[in-house]
Amino acid sequence: MGEENIYDTVIIGAGMSGLAAGIRLAQYDKHVCILEKHTVPGGLNSFYRQKGRNFDVGLHAMTNYAPKGVRKGPLSRLLRHLRLSWDELGLIPQLGSAIAFPGVTLDFSNQFGLLESQIAEKFPSQIDRFRKMTASLVDYDQLGLGESGGSAKEFVRSFLTDPLLINMLFCPIFFYGGARESDMEFGQFCIMFRSIFLEGFARPYEGVRHILTKLLKKFKTLGGELRLHSSVKQIVSQSGQVSKLILEDGTEIRAKQFLSSAGWRETMRLCGLKEPEKEVAPGKLSFVETISVLDRDPKRLGHNKTILFFNDSESISYRKPDSLVDVRSGVICSPNNFDYAKPLGEGQIRITALANFDRWAELGEERYRLEKLRCYDALIGSAVRFIPDFRGNIIENDMFTPLTVTRYTGKDSGAIYGAADKKYDGLTPLNNLYVCGTDQGMVGIVGAIVSGITIANRYLLAK
Repeated sequence: MGEENIYDTVIIGAGMSGLAAGIRLAQYDKHVCILEKHTVPGGLNSFYRQKGRNFDVGLHAMTNYAPKGVRKGPLSRLLRHLRLSWDELGLIPQLGSAIAFPGVTLDFSNQFGLLESQIAEKFPSQIDRFRKMTASLVDYDQLGLGESGGSAKEFVRSFLTDPLLINMLFCPIFFYGGARESDMEFGQFCIMFRSIFLEGFARPYEGVRHILTKLLKKFKTLGGELRLHSSVKQIVSQSGQVSKLILEDGTEIRAKQFLSSAGWRETMRLCGLKEPEKEVAPGKLSFVETISVLDRDPKRLGHNKTILFFNDSESISYRKPDSLVDVRSGVICSPNNFDYAKPLGEGQIRITALANFDRWAELGEERYRLEKLRCYDALIGSAVRFIPDFRGNIIENDMFTPLTVTRYTGKDSGAIYGAADKKYDGLTPLNNLYVCGTDQGMVGIVGAIVSGITIANRYLLAK
């Protein structure tokens, strides 16, 4: 077995949180190596190429958008810590999004006043209550550093009394960050509410590839080392701390400190550590996503919403479905519908819905292929109840399932948002091993980047 030089820090996973932590450490002349088991970085937010087209994975839009010059909020904070300029991210704001339930649609944008006016118009008895609730939300200073416990549903119900409005507000918050069934921890709700409604959506013209390229260039320019196709087989510990990593090819890598973005349960399994099931239970919630390439811009078909969150009844069921896919609710996103100076070219519509990992996992190869086709058709059929029918304009398509998520991210049960119970402090039972990313409590691109920065600052640089 080969043995490598000792690093200051080794990071498992080249997702957004791992890259951000690597940049932050390299800024202080730390000898840092990031290990990525796949051939491309990005983790839950990556890209691939198929039949001459580029496709994003994970990214519908970056939340937490802030216009150039704004000095508050997570986006401004991450730019300062990573020493990036606002222009380098190339963010283009959304055209406008919506939440659609039977008989009621709430439009919202990056200007919070639009959502307020929509609620005042369609839920007039609730607008004062809504404003009081918004004013009471905690500030961003926590940023996942400590649990702010309690039920988000109970908090919202202490202000709002209309069940339909409550369900409509939770719909995008659940789909963009909900790791628990039917509810959310209060601190997570505060983060998601502000990131979606008070700040909003944006996207680089080139998609997630642009963000990853900027982060990778920054990391390598600072002397950081990235090893692709380097899967960790075992985290070896001795006397309460990690002594080395053993890769699948037998290579041994040593460091003073270690950071994992692989997920809490997944990291503990690499360590060979076992805890009570309630501490390491995998997340239950996974998704399917369809990608449809169109022969024209969706706006030419009458669809100009950036993201549309839909539900076909007054009450949303955000839980692991019994069937392969729950087509009753979901997210419809068009990468074309941002305020670009020039059009993207081909149209594209992506649709996301809740799915059952176990049901997909029990299918044989042929049945799996057929069920993908069936579920693709069913999900498109559900979506066109809420947007113009685009089925006659599809020229190419693809689809991922919970099994795809596990294959390319290592997440147990395809749980994109990780375990329901987060490790906000980033600590593990081993005193030189920390976790960042989804299971540390931050989701989305900005959240993941902030997580990496936060853990690096709090522990790895402090030592």
